[in-house]
Formats: sequence, structure tokens, C-alpha cells
Amino acid sequence: MDSKIEVREASFDEVTDIHNTIEEFDTYGSEHFTERCSGKECLILSAHVDGAPAGYLVGYDRYEDGSFYCWMTGVNPGHRKKGVLKAMMEYQERWAKDHGYSKIKIKTGNTLRSMLSYLVKYGFNFVDIEQYPDARDNKILLEKSI
Repeated sequence: MDSKIEVREASFDEVTDIHNTIEEFDTYGSEHFTERCSGKECLILSAHVDGAPAGYLVGYDRYEDGSFYCWMTGVNPGHRKKGVLKAMMEYQERWAKDHGYSKIKIKTGNTLRSMLSYLVKYGFNFVDIEQYPDARDNKILLEKSI
């Protein structure tokens, strides 16, 4: 039986609760998200699988160049490989296009191979690398025209 995925706009508190279930991430309070998005056009999404919180996405107008920046996104390990990330990214893409953006930008870590694979598979291109002494710490900037 296929799971039902629902993506909806959410609050920072809801996103924080989901964020703190993702083992790869540091624990944050909602003020972490609020500060980053303060004064900017922002999109806050939560995803639910069969009613259970499964993932989140937070993006905002970081560069003021017509692109929308997907700042943080994550899926609880128990809900991976069910289409949760894809559903949130598709929602974000529609929302950004409807709000006049022409590109989605995202930065991810060099060690997050599944995220890098996902982004390449769904049309993102590598545009820049933030280099660190240990290449495993490098951050990769990708973008997709929408």
C-alpha cells in the first residue's frame, strides 16, 4: 500500500520539531530558523506521511537575484525513500515559480551523497564549491532553472 504524502506550509515551531528528529543535524530551536528568514520572503514547509510528521523544508530569498534559496531540508530516517523530499521540492518549485523566481539554489555538503544524487537526478547543476582543508567538508552550490 502506498503512503499518502501531504506537504503544507508550516510554522517554525513545527519545522523545529521535525528537524530535531533528523540524526545528521545539530539540534536547533525555532529562533535559528526565525533569525535566518527575518525580513525576507520565506517558505516554510512540513511533510507528513499518513499523518505523521516526516520532513521539512525552509527556503528564502537569500541572493535577491531572482533565485529562491532552499536553505534547509530534511526527512526523518523512518520516512526516507518514500518520495517525501521529492514532494517538498516540487511544492517549493511551484511556489517559487508562482512568486516570480526563475531559479532554485541549494547548498549541500560533500558527504551528503544521497542528497547530491537526488539533486543531479532532478535537474540541478553544480555552480560553485566552498572549499575547506578537508575535501569532505566542502559545500557544493547547485541551481536549477524553473
